[in-house]
Amino acid sequence: MPFRGTLAVRRGTVTAHQLRRDFVRLHRDVYVRKGTTPTAIARARAAQLWAGDRGVLAGFSAAALHGSKWIDASEPAELIRAGHVRAPKGIVVRKAELLDGETCRIDGMAATTPARTAFDLGRGLGFDRAVEVLDALCNATGLDPAEVSAIAERHPGVRGLVRLRRVLDMVDGGAESPAETRTRLLIVRDGLPRPATQIRVRDESGRVIARSDLGRERWRVLVEYDGEHHWLDERQRSATSTGPPSSRRWAGRWFA
Repeated sequence: MPFRGTLAVRRGTVTAHQLRRDFVRLHRDVYVRKGTTPTAIARARAAQLWAGDRGVLAGFSAAALHGSKWIDASEPAELIRAGHVRAPKGIVVRKAELLDGETCRIDGMAATTPARTAFDLGRGLGFDRAVEVLDALCNATGLDPAEVSAIAERHPGVRGLVRLRRVLDMVDGGAESPAETRTRLLIVRDGLPRPATQIRVRDESGRVIARSDLGRERWRVLVEYDGEHHWLDERQRSATSTGPPSSRRWAGRWFA
């Protein structure tokens, strides 16, 4: 994990020689061990150490801290910070108004709340990417899109509100991967009714035997997105093709 070099030397955790030899500087006085590939959370912590109490982690950095998946670790850390500041490489600093209730603390770090994080990401990303990212954030936190709409009501006139409302209309926290989100968007764009997510499949006795990515219970139709791993993993491939009748029926896209 990133740490302050001067503080570590002062405490005797490392010597000045070890700091130069075994660690690499990410930002001013912020170091990680050589050979480390920082995760999105590590980049967020490094940015927080650089900013101190003057910055609030936002955007993808806040989403990572809230447990959201599918965040590219190479993305720069994001901060909201007042005043003019020249951000170092690897950190994006934005100016924005944060109202009461729009920030929280996670592991000692100041960050935007899930709703405020979604508000920022939903306005700043392209439509499809925004839906993917907000799906993942809602899935990780249980966030209701209505909470994001409430944040929007508190910030009339900011850029991207029209886009945000379109995004929120399509967000579904039941999606468990970007591929599932893209599949749902494709179905809707092809003129079909919007499917529900994470459909439970039951056998004749009512026992849950499987769960489908997408579906329409009214028409007893299921839709599955099978990634490459599904066909490369012999156990998963065999379960679909040679499993019991109830399993094969659900794999054939029908409710039991």
